Amino acid sequence: MLFGPTLPAIERPRPRLAAGIGRAFRRLGWSHLPAIFAIAVLAGLVIVALTIPWWTPYDPIGLAGRRLQPPSAAHWLGTDALGRDVLVRTLYGARYSLPIAAGVLVAAVGIGVAAGALAGFLGGLADNVLMRLADITLAFPPVLLAMAIAASLGPGLVNTALALIIVWWPIYARLMRAQVLNVKKLDHVDAAIVGGVRPARLLFRHIMPLCWSPIFVNTTMDVGQVILLAAGLSFIGLGAQPPTPEWGQMIAEGASNFYNWWIALGPGVAIFLVSLSANFLGDALRDLADPQSRGR
Repeated sequence: MLFGPTLPAIERPRPRLAAGIGRAFRRLGWSHLPAIFAIAVLAGLVIVALTIPWWTPYDPIGLAGRRLQPPSAAHWLGTDALGRDVLVRTLYGARYSLPIAAGVLVAAVGIGVAAGALAGFLGGLADNVLMRLADITLAFPPVLLAMAIAASLGPGLVNTALALIIVWWPIYARLMRAQVLNVKKLDHVDAAIVGGVRPARLLFRHIMPLCWSPIFVNTTMDVGQVILLAAGLSFIGLGAQPPTPEWGQMIAEGASNFYNWWIALGPGVAIFLVSLSANFLGDALRDLADPQSRGR
């Protein structure tokens, strides 16, 4: 959904950061439990990813016990076919899956926003060229395109990230272009043009600040999608390679030991929680950006 910009009737000074955050939470309401749950889960996984080498009892790629042990007090999620602790490997997987999602979205948003802003602002030939490139990319199913690119580049996390960036940037290019075209029609932009504002200042100071709301919301909700697609590429052998404790690779190992269900349980639950939390957070940001969407 694209959220149209709103302008205050009376110009007010910008609130301080703390006051702005406090007002946002008051608008959202502390009773919005899904958003609180999402923040807690995502923050917890980030903390785990940053600190796990200091407190984990086992090496994620080293022997931790007998092979294919079921969950027990010593190994809460059991051990895999090589005797590695599944819980430890799942927690270490956050060090791979979360940075991939962050890196892919930062790069895709950066490229897409730049392309969309230029296309919407300049129009003409620039608009046609940039949007036709986006259309060509969007014409292919994202999963198949990512598989084709990853297969051509070769297996590995870096190549997986490059494939996902190519798949994702057109989404943000289209979204930013639509927002720029919408904001260009507002009266304050016409007033700035009449006042002789330079094109660069017009774009960066008068147009783009009113275009970020849907970008932030869409980025948040895409976190889970990027992790799912990266895990899918690892599952079919085009992403992380053994013995990397990446969630998709771990699920692939669990699929080869189907009756030892605990091997895939940890990474499966981790992917589910991250995807669910990202969607909850995206819904909360949408409610903050567009109060009329609440209660629908």
